[in-house]
Amino acid sequence: MKRKRIIQALLCILVFLSYPVFGARGGGGLSHGEKKNAVYRMYSGYKVKFPTVSDITVEETLELIKSGRVVLVDIRKPDEMSVSMLPDAVVETDFENNPERYGGLTVVAYCTIGYRSGLFAAKMGKMGMDVLNLKGGILAWILEGGRVYAPGGVAVNRVHVYGKKWDLAPAGFESVMF
Repeated sequence: MKRKRIIQALLCILVFLSYPVFGARGGGGLSHGEKKNAVYRMYSGYKVKFPTVSDITVEETLELIKSGRVVLVDIRKPDEMSVSMLPDAVVETDFENNPERYGGLTVVAYCTIGYRSGLFAAKMGKMGMDVLNLKGGILAWILEGGRVYAPGGVAVNRVHVYGKKWDLAPAGFESVMF
């Protein structure tokens, strides 16, 4: 247990030390690969807050979508969702109010980078529900080539980010900050 806490503390320190390089200035001067690395590095730092939650990659999620055996749950706030969402995602309240509706499907939660969705997956796990967390969130999704959609199903090239630290969208995407 002590060793696990030491490893978690070291990961937090590494993430913190990477912020001046990959976060504070945003992603404007970074290559596509550097942005992906920054997203996954940030996610790894957040992961220590929900170590029991299982991750799923963008690639694995795309395969599940092809099979029709998945429900994507967007954990973000409504104003963030109004910018863009993953295809056919449901909102957190719809999922929580009707969990039986999604029986037999793999549940994948997501948010901007995976922190809030990781906490949600941990909460659902305590209630006996198996929820996977999309590693790197919607930012990883678009960096790995996934499409996002505005309400109504229109494909868009924009994503909500909280600030410059999270401004890691790929070239050709608009980062929306409130």
